[in-house]
Amino acid sequence: MSTSTTRFAYATRLNGFKADAAKVWPGRNRITALDLIARAATVPGLSAVDFNFPDHLEGTTPKEIRSTLDGLGISLNGFAMRYYSDPGFKKGALSHPDKAIRAKALDLTLRGIDAMAEAGGDLMTLWLGQDGFDYSFQADYLKLWDETAEALAIIAAHNPAIDVSIEYKPNEPRAFSLLPDVATTLLMVADVGAKNLGVTLDFAHVLYADEMPAYAAALIHRRSRLLGVHLNDGYAKRDDGLIAGSVHVIQTLELLYTLEKLGYDKAIYFDTFPDAVGLDPVSECSANISAVEGMCRVLDRLRGNTALDQAIAAQDAVASQRILHTALYGAA
Repeated sequence: MSTSTTRFAYATRLNGFKADAAKVWPGRNRITALDLIARAATVPGLSAVDFNFPDHLEGTTPKEIRSTLDGLGISLNGFAMRYYSDPGFKKGALSHPDKAIRAKALDLTLRGIDAMAEAGGDLMTLWLGQDGFDYSFQADYLKLWDETAEALAIIAAHNPAIDVSIEYKPNEPRAFSLLPDVATTLLMVADVGAKNLGVTLDFAHVLYADEMPAYAAALIHRRSRLLGVHLNDGYAKRDDGLIAGSVHVIQTLELLYTLEKLGYDKAIYFDTFPDAVGLDPVSECSANISAVEGMCRVLDRLRGNTALDQAIAAQDAVASQRILHTALYGAA
């Protein structure tokens, strides 16, 4: 299915497609990211993928990635840095207490940007999961902040044609992330001041940051640039990675409604974990797309509804919920 027949360009997490490798690739001792792309490409409606750097580049090259994507008719949504591939970054990547290790993390990031540019991508997502702290009296908070801001400025300046996006998360693996929520992340973006630096909103991260997803998206739009949306779901206690709309239907609907109002025109990336609970990744990804497409049909019934606009303007939750329920379930 081409992107012209879907409401968004849809991208997905590749790692989930390693599931049941022995059945999918019998007799194969080694599965590469190119194999994962080929399997993901069988999902109807999927139009893009993301690569993790450096792990997904193992055994392949940016040129091979570009050639494979072109052959499958799949676009490159972007790269995502994964500092967990090096155990030396456990105390931090961009804010590690050892200057040499900070330099190593920075060099790895710049090499990731170069590789992505060679593959034809233009979005580097940074999840700084290793940058944070776990104890009181462990960190000089302003030093961590300044080191991270300095590194982000260098990363953003490395190739101004590449957008750099911060994906915030409250915790995990650190007890406290340096950039745990939308407000703190926007403070960092403002301090760095780079035009090509923005924010990626991950639905499950937002939930357990105790935030409303649509509100977070609106704030990012107001103060920065919303460069990515990772859609999934969960119970607001951890990064569950469930199928989109499987728990928080109304909040997902409001986020999609808000994205349309804000003019969001980038991919919806499904950051879900079918492999963690034994689900078939092709079917699970297809279910994600069906869920969002279904919710978009609900939005079709809400678009241009002046009564809804009036209810929101008056902060009349009863009226807005009745309108929403009619769009969801039909008239009584």
